[in-house]
Amino acid sequence: MKKITIQEIKGFFFGHADNKKALTGCTVILTKNGAVAGVDVRGGSPGTRETDVLKAENMVDEVHGVFLSGGSAFGLDVGGGVMDYLEQKDIGFDVRVTKVPIVPGAILFDLYPGDPSIRPDKQMGIEACRNAFNKTEFLEGSVGAGTGATVGKAMGYEYAMRGGIGAYAIEFGELQIGSVVAVNAFGDVIDPTTNQILAGAYDRRHNKFLQSAVQLKKQMDFTTNRFSKNTTIGAIVTNAQLTKAQANKIASIAHDGLANTIKPSHLFVDGDTLFTLTTNKIKTDLNVLGTVAIEVVEQAVINAVKHATSFEDIPSYKQITKLNA
Repeated sequence: MKKITIQEIKGFFFGHADNKKALTGCTVILTKNGAVAGVDVRGGSPGTRETDVLKAENMVDEVHGVFLSGGSAFGLDVGGGVMDYLEQKDIGFDVRVTKVPIVPGAILFDLYPGDPSIRPDKQMGIEACRNAFNKTEFLEGSVGAGTGATVGKAMGYEYAMRGGIGAYAIEFGELQIGSVVAVNAFGDVIDPTTNQILAGAYDRRHNKFLQSAVQLKKQMDFTTNRFSKNTTIGAIVTNAQLTKAQANKIASIAHDGLANTIKPSHLFVDGDTLFTLTTNKIKTDLNVLGTVAIEVVEQAVINAVKHATSFEDIPSYKQITKLNA
């Protein structure tokens, strides 16, 4: 087993675009030749596009990209930009009169703490596509769909920390698998090997974590809507041979990676969604693939918060690590 960069996974192109001032952005994963794809939506407040096409019983077998975006439901506009760009490149499902790119996607809520009037749109989607096909370095942390991400919001934003976007990839011989995850969780981010909280509900005055799950148990009669500003979204990318049904199952299994690193996860206030995309080339044991899919998701989540940067009074993992050194 060897660690590789996400951009070394053959057949895929990865790109970000963002507005650092407005604190929002998007991320795309594209393929020129189409990819077998699946999805699993676990959160209770999802915002998605074209996920029904990925059901095993439906006709279209391949997608030409997925997008991850901030901007809440407004960010679904990114998908139109991705479609426009791919159509211009003659990439898509051939319907004779043109080629229709199949581009599922998912969004997260980042309208606060940035500028809520500026959201990812078609133009930002086009920019992310350009960066992907130009093979611009794929950064992690407070970039792309993770630009405005925060975590640990059980006690409100005054206790939140910075989330972000992370990636992780490995290869076994010819088999390649990786994950890209934008972490905007309601809960805390945990290192599953040590059970240490890396980012989450954090008392900035006393420099200590409050443990979101513990705090939630004290809020049984809390009825306001402050919990609707979350969602972790991502994709597993691989070259393993998969049917559409199997791609959906791998996406389902990979959610264990979120459950292992985000406590709690998959709540009514999260829209947690994972896609699977594969170039469908290498035969492999599906149980092994599912196990590794969990691990690459876990590491992508950890990388997301470890690479994040602070914004105004919202601290990052890097900042509190220095404070507590």
